[in-house]
Amino acid sequence: MEITVLGAGVIGLTTAYYLNASGHRVTVVDRRSQVGQETSYANGAQLSYSYVAPLAGPGVVSKIPGWLLRDDSPMRFRPSADPALWRWCLQFLRACTRQKNQRSTRHLLKLSFLSRSLMHKLVVDEPTLDFDYTRSGKLVLHRDEKALASAVDLLEFQRTLGCEQLALDREACVRTEPALESIRHEIAGGIYTASEDTADCYRFCVGLEKLLRRRGVVFELSADISALKPAPGGRVEAWAGSRRLPGEQVVVATGCASAKLLKSIGIDVPVYPLKGYSLTVPIRSGDIAPCISVTDFAHKIVYARLGERLRVAGMADMTGYSDALDHRRLDVLRLESKAAFPMAGDYCAADEWAGLRPATPSGMPIVGSTPFNNLWLNVGHGALGFTLATGCAQLLNDLIAQRPTAIDCAMFKLGARS
Repeated sequence: MEITVLGAGVIGLTTAYYLNASGHRVTVVDRRSQVGQETSYANGAQLSYSYVAPLAGPGVVSKIPGWLLRDDSPMRFRPSADPALWRWCLQFLRACTRQKNQRSTRHLLKLSFLSRSLMHKLVVDEPTLDFDYTRSGKLVLHRDEKALASAVDLLEFQRTLGCEQLALDREACVRTEPALESIRHEIAGGIYTASEDTADCYRFCVGLEKLLRRRGVVFELSADISALKPAPGGRVEAWAGSRRLPGEQVVVATGCASAKLLKSIGIDVPVYPLKGYSLTVPIRSGDIAPCISVTDFAHKIVYARLGERLRVAGMADMTGYSDALDHRRLDVLRLESKAAFPMAGDYCAADEWAGLRPATPSGMPIVGSTPFNNLWLNVGHGALGFTLATGCAQLLNDLIAQRPTAIDCAMFKLGARS
């Protein structure tokens, strides 16, 4: 079949990869002049297969008022008249129950484990891909005894679902990652997972583009996807300006832009942007930077080493669709990272970035068919786009081909309730 994939971030490109591998003629369309220029560009760089529990959970609601009142909080909210924002917030609050959180976590872990297997296979199958990929392992650091106890409880639950994790005390945390020595006295303990990876998502996207071009995939970049229009026979057509785009089948993988694009044809997807920030810090000779992936749970900041660079990322701002840099937020990120790893690199020379994560209230991506018989969705991955990309792409590939899927994907379909 001839298939058009709308979106050239990590979701669109992995979708194109698996569709091409199945023998389809694929065209990838994006409004940017290069691939991977939006959410994929400078994300947290963690492939966190065992850490996919949704933000919506029973302990979150009580924290939100405190977060919203602090300038340095990990989450920030700016009220607006946008009805989509308030619908998203109400749906988020309804998802903040233990039952819903655990059910979503079960399904997301199955999807992430599928993604892990596929990523490991892809790295072997495509040795020309060079994207600072490392099986680094991950340490989630806790500064508070109560938070650590809750994490150990979650560890026990996740063990029943196939996760292999260890609870570490303060000394074991520092032995596992010696770069934590400077904040040894602040550490209560941590959860270590050996199976987590780190990689540069943007370089992964660039590598996939080169590979796919060699295999005949067509790229139409700098093409503003202006509309989806109903067509005879229960189909849709994708348009860029006055030009109809090719494709018997159309896949929407346009991240935060998906909600507006789909609304024009009567499809409501609960996707809203959560703005995140990152610093990419050059590591100098003699610097003491972490080698494993680290998440500072209290500050909601992640650290991932990418060769001679340290990626520092965090925060979630519900402030609309602008990806403009907020230097106050970046200053907080720099201050916290310098306190955690003071000798990790040249923070003054760090590259600054902000991007919009396309999040659903439940934390569940939307993957599958629509009421139109040639329109497919792969949207709403939030902060887990890189982690879940290969699994979601393979699921969609199988659904389009009407093949059995590796896991039950009913919970990821449009309109499913978590």
